[in-house]
Amino acid sequence: MKKRITFVGLDVHKNSIDIALADSGRDGEVRSYGTIGGDLDSLHKVVRKLQGTGATLRFVYEAGPCGYEIYRSLTNQGFDCIVVAPSLIPKKSGDRIKNDRRDALNLARLHRAGELKAIYVPTVFDEAMRDLTRGREDAVKAQRVSRQTLLSFLLRHGHRYSGKSNWSQAHMNWLADIKMPHPAQQIAFQEYVHAVKEQTERVQRLTGQVQELVSSWKLEPMVKALQALRGVSLVVATTTVAELGDLTRFDSAKQLMAYLGLVPSEHSSGNTVKRGGITKTGNGHVRRVLIEAADAYKHQARETRTLLARLEGLPQEVRKIAWKAQVRLCGRYRKLIARGKSRNSVITATARELAAFMWAIACAILPAS
Repeated sequence: MKKRITFVGLDVHKNSIDIALADSGRDGEVRSYGTIGGDLDSLHKVVRKLQGTGATLRFVYEAGPCGYEIYRSLTNQGFDCIVVAPSLIPKKSGDRIKNDRRDALNLARLHRAGELKAIYVPTVFDEAMRDLTRGREDAVKAQRVSRQTLLSFLLRHGHRYSGKSNWSQAHMNWLADIKMPHPAQQIAFQEYVHAVKEQTERVQRLTGQVQELVSSWKLEPMVKALQALRGVSLVVATTTVAELGDLTRFDSAKQLMAYLGLVPSEHSSGNTVKRGGITKTGNGHVRRVLIEAADAYKHQARETRTLLARLEGLPQEVRKIAWKAQVRLCGRYRKLIARGKSRNSVITATARELAAFMWAIACAILPAS
């Protein structure tokens, strides 16, 4: 006799979890179980009760601010559990009523129908490295805001730096020589300067921690190999691997590019083909660092001293892929610019192909990793 399966939909929030059950079979009942507390102890009590029914349990919930604690707890107990992206959950046209109970019922129903696709759940160490790179990203944003605030303050009072670049040692010396006309303004100015220095030191500390901790990571070989590519620094490589995990989990380079939202959107019908800007779906953190890395290909292809140092000890196959990427992307960058394409479009197109070369390098080092 075939064992009965119960699909359990969980609508997870900070202080509550709404639970819905869908029995296997096309005509199986979909019903609301109720609302429990948002802690794991409350969920485990419900799980033990459901186990008493003798059915095989399959859980599903949406990715959100509560993280993967429920997923790891259930899978460690041997249960089948998936996490799904809210943006990829099918929705009925015209359905204007949304609440926690209906969301849980919908999850259970769609999971039973096989219409939900699980997202990648990182390991505990992978998530820790992701938190570190995201912490550095937040520090960089705070640094940028503090710098803009200071420059705006100086501009209001007629102070303009005539040097070549801001935040160089010469610029910092210029800031130290500024004297405001009123003590209150001088205090405000010094606090702005201190804020810039504090955020800069914070970025440096986090960058140092990334460099130190990546050496003990199981994916460190992939991080090192990706740095063979021009523009892909330690931070770019670590962010990419921390956010995406093993790149070889994607079946093709096209799948990776689509996941990162770097492919053009399309709205075609019949003989009419309309393509727009990139979809911007998937992981925005990796898309951002790839856009920044792609700007390095505006120069001619060459292996600088910095790049040669990163290439030391890497397999020959990886070095060949990296050089092939340089030749193609540097040439393509110049051709697109010469054709009148906007700089942003060219950089985006370069970032899309850069992701493909990253996938190729990950596949090349797979036997050795």
